[in-house]
Amino acid sequence: MVATPALSSRLGAEFLGTFWLVLGGCGTAVLAATFPDVGVGLVGVSIAFGLSVLTMAYAVGHVSGGHFNPAVTIGLATARRFPWKDAPAYIATQVIGAASAAGILWVVASQQTGFDRAAVRAAGFAANGYGDHSPGKYTLVAALVIEIVLTAFFLYVILGATDGRAPVGFAPIAIGLALTLIHLISIPVTNTSVNPARSTAAAFYTDSWALQQLWLFWLAPIVGAVLAGATYALITGERNVVPVEGKVRK
Repeated sequence: MVATPALSSRLGAEFLGTFWLVLGGCGTAVLAATFPDVGVGLVGVSIAFGLSVLTMAYAVGHVSGGHFNPAVTIGLATARRFPWKDAPAYIATQVIGAASAAGILWVVASQQTGFDRAAVRAAGFAANGYGDHSPGKYTLVAALVIEIVLTAFFLYVILGATDGRAPVGFAPIAIGLALTLIHLISIPVTNTSVNPARSTAAAFYTDSWALQQLWLFWLAPIVGAVLAGATYALITGERNVVPVEGKVRK
């Protein structure tokens, strides 16, 4: 049996992974998406989020399971792939890692000549929103539905790619590509969350509307993750799962 790393090591890995996810994904959105003449746009931001989770899943996924997302932690615990007793520590660490990356990003962005703090906060700083704060002006209902459904499918991909019956070594690729696809679908609707830690981090550096709407970007991803975690084994026939961090042992 593979020995489980100490909780401190797993939390360190989760901090690094979530930090990199926010720095890579939100950093691309804030610094590079609309850069004059060569901005990477929606596609570039989507790829950046996918690459960030793919690279850190390979780098530290073998240590912590590579969650980097409170919804993923809750979904895996629901599916009996992860012990509930460790979930609070994972979630707290993910939020701290995400907030730390957002802080670094704010420091970098604020050093640009002509930086307008009020304008940047009003523009959103990569925050998630609905209604007037949705990039495409989509309603609360649209935001709720898309975040639940896409988070559920993100968990299905994670659970399937790490299933004991799946090819070994390819899970980070599938997970990274899934996150890229999710962003391509939903950036116009909510600026894409599927990750409460990422949403919380961006909301700290945005006008008050982001904190007022933050409840949706905790509720919807968690609902989607629980739905997937509760139904994966039933749908796919997976049985006799033992909770080992991020892996299935049969």
